[in-house]
Order: sequence, then structure tokens, then C-alpha cells
Amino acid sequence: MTVAVVALAAAGCGKSSSDSSSTSKDGKYAGKGIGLAYDIGGKGDQSFNDAAFAGFQKAEKELKISGRDIEPQDGESDADKVQRLEQLAKSGYNPIIGVGFAYAPAVKQVAAKYPKITFGIIDDNTIQAKNVADMVFHEEQSSYLAGVAAAKATKKNHIGFIGGVDIPLIHKFEAGFDQGAKSVNPKIKIESQYLTQTAQEGGFSSPDKGKDAANGQIEAGADVVYHAAGLSGQGVIQAAATHKVWAIGVDSDQYGQSALAQYKDYILGSALKNVGGAVYDLTKSVVEGKPLSGEVRGDLKSGGVGFADTNPKYQAMTDVVSAVDKAKEDIISGKITVDTE
Repeated sequence: MTVAVVALAAAGCGKSSSDSSSTSKDGKYAGKGIGLAYDIGGKGDQSFNDAAFAGFQKAEKELKISGRDIEPQDGESDADKVQRLEQLAKSGYNPIIGVGFAYAPAVKQVAAKYPKITFGIIDDNTIQAKNVADMVFHEEQSSYLAGVAAAKATKKNHIGFIGGVDIPLIHKFEAGFDQGAKSVNPKIKIESQYLTQTAQEGGFSSPDKGKDAANGQIEAGADVVYHAAGLSGQGVIQAAATHKVWAIGVDSDQYGQSALAQYKDYILGSALKNVGGAVYDLTKSVVEGKPLSGEVRGDLKSGGVGFADTNPKYQAMTDVVSAVDKAKEDIISGKITVDTE
């Protein structure tokens, strides 16, 4: 379902909803609109990138500005990302947001050349610049809630975790999930697998790899499987539905995603990361003339992360719901500190 703009992407261009300038009512904003550059998997992943797109759409609608969002290319280099961001900058888009930690080198380079434009990067906090907002999250907190839900919902005391790529960011998801599950049952069995060692190998963009991994874990006995694997997670959810066991989604509320509608009865919930909110908030700050910069971190207390409970079947599991709600309260109050590795 990934949206491709092959002809435009090859020329370094992408989908543009409008090329006209935008000015806010108070006259302070003179940028062309929001520029968004997607991560591996692109728009249509029903997860990470689509969460960013939701914020992009909200910014266009509520702030009454234009916007341009550009798809990634397979096997692209940092130089390709630099070219993409520079094109947005030269066109006058502000802010310009790189969706994913892979944009760090490109954002650092291009932001230095365009100091009057605000840049944002999601899932990286290594760029120290006045015109860059490092938008990061406490993924381990929402993953802890996913672990509690999994441990309360399993009938076999056997659950699984599937990470897209074996990197520190995804280790945070696993660490929180494991801790949350073991808070319910210290002896619970947890399967764990990473699909690839590098993003270039397709760990975040290969539903077939996710499906194969989930099938293996389910056949080994897991009856709840949580993924942090981007587009690959669609395969995890499909496998869970085929075996009639629970899947737990990530980043977006995957129960409500149209591309996953046929599997939604088996999506227990999703560990949310409010990427869309971060995109919108940064854009709003620029439009209002008070651009955010430095580290901007979302947690349970701020609503930056959470756990989606829209599946009526989940809501009917009162013991699971109450356990997750209690865990959320304890994390927010500081009674529980969640591991990151």
C-alpha cells in the first residue's frame, strides 16, 4: 500500500499538495508551508510514517498552510537525503522535518546552511543547533504498557517481541515490553527476534520478514506478539490473525488503520508514539513565530506516548484494562521507572 511517486522521486521531487506561499493571519509566517521527508517504508506503512503524515495533514488543515511530503528511495544514501532537504529549503518550506533517525547527518548539514529555517528530526537527539528540534520519545514507557497487556491477555504465559532492526532505539521497545510483562508474571516466557541488523536490509520495510518471524514465534507457543517493526509489522499482524492470536501494534493505533481492517479483531492494542503530534506542534510553533528547538521529548505524562484501547474486545477485558491503567499511573507518578536497555 506504500504510495510511490517514482517519476518525481527520481528527479528529487515528491508529492506536493500545494506550491503556493502561505501567510498566517497575523502576517508573521511567510514560509511556503511544511516540508516532510519520509523514512524507510514511506507513506502507507500504517505505522511510523503514517503517524507523521497525520500530523502533516492536521497542520495543513488547522494552520491553513501548504505542505509538501516526499517519499524515500530504496537504497538511498545520505547524499540523497541532503538533496531532498535542500530542495525543500530552497523552495521556502519551513519547518522541514526528517522522519526518522537516518536523517540526522542530512539535517545537521542542511540546517547549518539554512539557519533561518527550522528543521525537525524524529527519533534523534544528537544535533545541537539553534534551528533544529530533536523530537524524541520515551518509547519504553508505552512498550511497558504493551508488556502488561500482553502478560495479562496471554493464556499460555508465552508472548513474543519482534523488532525491525537490531539498534538501540528498538532495544528501548523490547526493554520496556519485557519489564512490563515480567511485572505481571516474572516467569513469563518471551520470544525475541530482530528482523535485520541494518535498516538497509529491510527490517522496517518487509512485511514478509515480519510474517515469517511471527509465524515462528506463534508456532513456538506465543499467543501475543508485539512488533516494533514499521511496515514489516503488517506481516506480524497478518500472521497473528491467521493463527487467531493477539498482535500488539506500534506507533499508530493500528486497530483503526484501513489497510489492516481485515485483521483488526486480532489487534489487542497499540503502543502509541505521537509522531503526528510532534510534527504538528513544531509546525505550529514556527507559524506562530516561536519555533521549538533542542530536545523535545514525549512521554506518558505529556501524551507523547500511550496505549491505544480502541478495540472493543480489549475494552471488555476489564482485568487487562485495569492493569494497564494502573501501570500508566505508576509510571507517570514515578513509582515505576522503565528500563531502556
